[in-house]
Amino acid sequence: MLLDEMTPAEIVKQLDKYIIGQTAAKRTVAIALRNRARRKKLPDIIRDEVSPKNIIMIGPTGVGKTEIARRIAKLSNTPFVKVEATKYTEVGYVGRDVESMIRDLMGTAIQMTKREFAESRKEQVEKRVEERLLDLLIPKETKKDKSDLDQATIETREKFREFLKEGRFEEREIEIVIQNPKGSQGVELLAGGNLEDIENAIQSLGSIFSGKGKKRKIAIKRAREILTEEEMEKIVDHDQVIEIAKERVEQMGIIFIDEIDKVAGSKGGYGGPDVSREGVQRDILPIVEGSKVSTKWGIIDTTHILFIAAGAFHVSKPSDLIPELQGRFPLRVELNELTDVDFLRILQEPENAIVKQYIELMKTEDVKLTFSDDALKRVSEIAYDINSKTENIGARRLYTIMERLLEEISFTADTLSGTEVTVDSEYVDKHLSDILENEDLSRYIL
Repeated sequence: MLLDEMTPAEIVKQLDKYIIGQTAAKRTVAIALRNRARRKKLPDIIRDEVSPKNIIMIGPTGVGKTEIARRIAKLSNTPFVKVEATKYTEVGYVGRDVESMIRDLMGTAIQMTKREFAESRKEQVEKRVEERLLDLLIPKETKKDKSDLDQATIETREKFREFLKEGRFEEREIEIVIQNPKGSQGVELLAGGNLEDIENAIQSLGSIFSGKGKKRKIAIKRAREILTEEEMEKIVDHDQVIEIAKERVEQMGIIFIDEIDKVAGSKGGYGGPDVSREGVQRDILPIVEGSKVSTKWGIIDTTHILFIAAGAFHVSKPSDLIPELQGRFPLRVELNELTDVDFLRILQEPENAIVKQYIELMKTEDVKLTFSDDALKRVSEIAYDINSKTENIGARRLYTIMERLLEEISFTADTLSGTEVTVDSEYVDKHLSDILENEDLSRYIL
């Protein structure tokens, strides 16, 4: 089901499959996403007046902020990028400029639209590739106009076609001309006016002078991939792709800005390397407010792009952001710290639960790995306890502990083939007791 067709309750239900708790954050995001779909159905006059309600997610590391963003990206059929605020610098400093997030979003939309075009014409492309492979396989003297081909040649061609479909020729080598990337793309990039784009353009300029292509002898398996790419390029209407992608970005694009707290200067802050923090905020502001950004695909209007920002806000507070930027993120939602009960659920319930991952990994070695309920409960208690005493890194602590716990099994799995290994609470205490008893050691290892 497409995200546009999902109700807020259905969006939350999908997020529940991978993220434990944080109901308030899920509901806020679900409503924001649903409002994008609702806006599309409004009359033209009202639609332009309805701007997205941008969100700030506040919470410590490892509680699900980024995971919510990742799952939204997988759920949605809309252009989505995740960026980190710390990668940007204000104008005048060396580094990425904030407008590059819009170029990244547009690039994502282009790729998404190209894939959809290619998928819709998959059969047509496969037929063209098949014909080209047959032309390369059949000796030159038989390659005439189809109307002139005699019956024997037609039969040979059809027999080769069957062999291709059956995969008999996959490793057979043929000689093909591999085309160089289009040089015009490099020139086009120069129009963007962005230092990063110009550097990429200079690197690709060599392809203009490198000839029409090179002859290479490669296996049919690889040749099929290369020819498929070439035929995709021929069949896709690039102007239409850009037009559709631009519309998607402007009307349904989503940008997730992580670590927004790192560019928030604390009150009475100091200078030095943090001098550009407020400058980054001021550069982000016009993009969030709505401005025109120049890209190699044309001008992009950011007015209706949805921005979701996230940060731990340990040192700074959302109120430390410049007032204008605060005003552009009217919705704030706090994510809760995870308890031992949450950790137990994280180990068991999600579709990508870490316990399920280890069980499947061991299956590849023909080892049946099982976990008792008391073992998982003990692991969750240990994770919560260590987070309380040291740095609270949220659910990521479970990965550290589980890797340490199963180190011996993972190392000797090849010798345990055909056996069943059960991890119970005694096993947990035995393999983690030394670290848990020595607090200094646990700080380094767990």
